[in-house]
Amino acid sequence: MDTWRFYDITHREHVVCNPTSEEKLARLVELLRLPTNAQVVDIACGKGEFLIRLAEAYGARGMGIDLSRFYIADAEKRLKARVSNGGITFTQMDGADFKPDEPHSLDLASCIGASWIFGGHDNTLDTLISMVKPGGWVIVGEPFWLQGPSGEYLEASGCARDDFGSHFSNAEAGEQQGLDLLHTIVSNRDDWDKYEGLQWFATAEYARAHPDDPDLVELVERVSKARTAYLRWGRDTLGWAIYMFRSRSAA
Repeated sequence: MDTWRFYDITHREHVVCNPTSEEKLARLVELLRLPTNAQVVDIACGKGEFLIRLAEAYGARGMGIDLSRFYIADAEKRLKARVSNGGITFTQMDGADFKPDEPHSLDLASCIGASWIFGGHDNTLDTLISMVKPGGWVIVGEPFWLQGPSGEYLEASGCARDDFGSHFSNAEAGEQQGLDLLHTIVSNRDDWDKYEGLQWFATAEYARAHPDDPDLVELVERVSKARTAYLRWGRDTLGWAIYMFRSRSAA
């Protein structure tokens, strides 16, 4: 089954495509306090909700990037409905290929929940740092282990033990690269339950409406396996946070 079609179906009920509530996303946007017409990029932007809110709040200008043609189409529809100016564009491309016109030229660079694009959390921070001005924002979303994962969970989820660190190590990684950590927005069980549960709901609704879809057996099996792994182990094992780092101003 096409990867991006799978995520399109399973995330049809989601506004934010990670385990963060809309209320917490609103807090993130409010705390950023960007200048008017700030220059921004959001890599792995999903349906564009974060960027659209930045445009609504600050008149932000810049680009959202995602590999999913479905998410980019959704983002463009949402942008057209809510923001009249042309300051934000959405582009389907590999985020690893994005380079700003000039290094250290953006007010904000973010990658919320897709550090695999750059080969992990540390490399993601390093890449985003190269994009922002002194004093600019580096915003990342990253899982972390709440407790040591069991072998059964790792096998069921397809994760490796060294895929993620702790909440502390995620935060410390930015400090070690010369960033200041200003805030973390940590997801709770309700955030996770909503994120995971809406995938089950969307899949069931799609199955009822499209019983003849040739991808349906694979779709349902994958979601069922993920549901079991989450309920049996993941809910107590995997955490998530958005880390708000700021590049240190030039002396």
